[in-house]
Amino acid sequence: MALCSLPVCALLVLWDIDHTLTENHGVNKEVYVLAFELLTGRPAERPAQTDGRTEPEIMRNMLAAHGIEAVPGYLARVPEALASATEAKSGTLRERGHELPGARAVLTAFQSSPGIVQSVLTGNIRPNAVTKLSVFGLDGYIDFEVGGYGSDDEVRANLVGIAQERASAKYGQGFDKGNTALIGDTLRDVRAGLKGGARVIAVATGIDSAEALLAEGADAVLSDLRDTRAVREAVAGFMC
Repeated sequence: MALCSLPVCALLVLWDIDHTLTENHGVNKEVYVLAFELLTGRPAERPAQTDGRTEPEIMRNMLAAHGIEAVPGYLARVPEALASATEAKSGTLRERGHELPGARAVLTAFQSSPGIVQSVLTGNIRPNAVTKLSVFGLDGYIDFEVGGYGSDDEVRANLVGIAQERASAKYGQGFDKGNTALIGDTLRDVRAGLKGGARVIAVATGIDSAEALLAEGADAVLSDLRDTRAVREAVAGFMC
């Protein structure tokens, strides 16, 4: 892969997707129910437990909740079932979901800022990350090649290093805690950033309050993404 040039001072911004950039209004859980049915050939009797978990972990937990052993044969088919279910529900996501206020403006601002690389750190497998952002026309702001995905590792904190290594290889610029910002909405996002080696900007647009996110150790906490200047200033604090 040819190296892409960046200014000496560069920053890797890793976005969470669900409840940070977009709102799905329950469509995600419908996706996991459908994926379970595609995977097992039987209807789901228990809902998926999400809350910032990676998609492979969600599906493994669903199998366990239904008394199904997660044997290699099942696990090997999980990504295909997840991708098929997400694609099948993309129309429903478009109808019921929406991009969160301020998301597009911030993505646009960062895209025009020299030295900032935008990607994702998400529990979604890569095809689903692309589908979910494409539904709302937000995919063009993201360099998916350098993201960290649930399909890479079920441990969310490990995705930080994976994304940093990919970005470093592509751009010829070292990325570490000093120049990596993770933006997410859950306590799991905060923990992943702190443990994985990134600064964390938390947004209280999910189930966790601003107080809880701050107490968990986020470097900065915003109520949402509406104030583009506030988001840019929070990120600028991590740049050299």
